[in-house]
Amino acid sequence: MARLEAVLFVAGEPLGSRRLAQLASLADGTEARTLIHRLNRLYDEERSAFRVEEVAGGFQLLTRPQFGPWLRRVHRIPVEVRLSAPALETLAVIAYRQPTSRAEIEAIRGVHCGEILRQLMERDLIRITARSEDLGRPFLYATTKRFLQAFGLRHLDELPRAEALRAAPQDSLQENPVE
Repeated sequence: MARLEAVLFVAGEPLGSRRLAQLASLADGTEARTLIHRLNRLYDEERSAFRVEEVAGGFQLLTRPQFGPWLRRVHRIPVEVRLSAPALETLAVIAYRQPTSRAEIEAIRGVHCGEILRQLMERDLIRITARSEDLGRPFLYATTKRFLQAFGLRHLDELPRAEALRAAPQDSLQENPVE
């Protein structure tokens, strides 16, 4: 268990259970998952500041949110990334239709989005995954692991259904913070 904890501590990014098993010299991914559950129980019992969470298709050692104020005193941790409504709209189109081309995004949104795509790529929320077979072979865009982390998702299938979005109040879409 200590080897697994050490690997999680230094990883800095989510690692899949098979990769964790490999790095910690464990039998397999199942053993890694079992040890993660034991480690989390131990953290809970000791009221530890840490927790192993499943994020972006892997596991990562994280501090619990309630310790954020103290951590920010020690280290400048960005609290959130602000996205404008057009950027969030563009990101939503990509998340739900990926992989998708710039032309498809612009057809849905009704406006040019080249600059927004550039900004989302700079923030590592989207990436170019391939080229379409369509005329001109345009780039196809998809979300990144950073997107999953920023929105607290383990997998894309955890995105809210379209019906839930239609029921959301409009003012909740203004200047949305993304952690």
